[in-house]
Amino acid sequence: MQKLITVITTLFLTGCSLFGVRTADQPNYQVLNDYGHIQIRHYPALVVAQTEITGDYKNSSNEGFKRLAGYIFGNNQKQQKLSMTAPVLQEQSAEKMAMTAPVLQQKSDEVWLMAFVLPKDYTLATAPIPGDAQVLIKAIPEKKVAVIQYSGGLSEQGIKIKSDELVTWLTNHDYKIISPSRSAAYDPPWTLPFLRRNEVHFDIE
Repeated sequence: MQKLITVITTLFLTGCSLFGVRTADQPNYQVLNDYGHIQIRHYPALVVAQTEITGDYKNSSNEGFKRLAGYIFGNNQKQQKLSMTAPVLQEQSAEKMAMTAPVLQQKSDEVWLMAFVLPKDYTLATAPIPGDAQVLIKAIPEKKVAVIQYSGGLSEQGIKIKSDELVTWLTNHDYKIISPSRSAAYDPPWTLPFLRRNEVHFDIE
């Protein structure tokens, strides 16, 4: 089964070539303001397949991608394959709390959310039900989003640097942030770094 998921993940990622040519569908958004590497966009309502993973950034990224790729490639009640989309969205969630006995103890772990945007012809009612209980189908309302775009490797440190840069820019331009930051990755790991499209998003008022 593990080998099958690895193959599925590889097939999913071939929607982008070594040289960064992207063939996967992307959500239709409207650019409201363009400041070069920073944009203010309006996104329509979307339906996503989402999973939550506890662990460090690298391991949670790998595990989350395998779960969601499995769903896309048929691990659902209809055994239906869905078209590939981009980007892959990931954000750090609230901390989970665990209890131990006989003494109650709080344990803080990194919790990450990863989501694939489903093709636009799917709704909550028509999206296949996941075969993995850890994958959820969720409706995301329309929103106004601030985006900073960059190339290079995708890492937790890089996401933080770009998040801080975007927060500073938004604060200086009197935008109000109303969500945690999330990363948006459009390319597979083997794409040449200078050709990769990475983004950090914040929802804004």
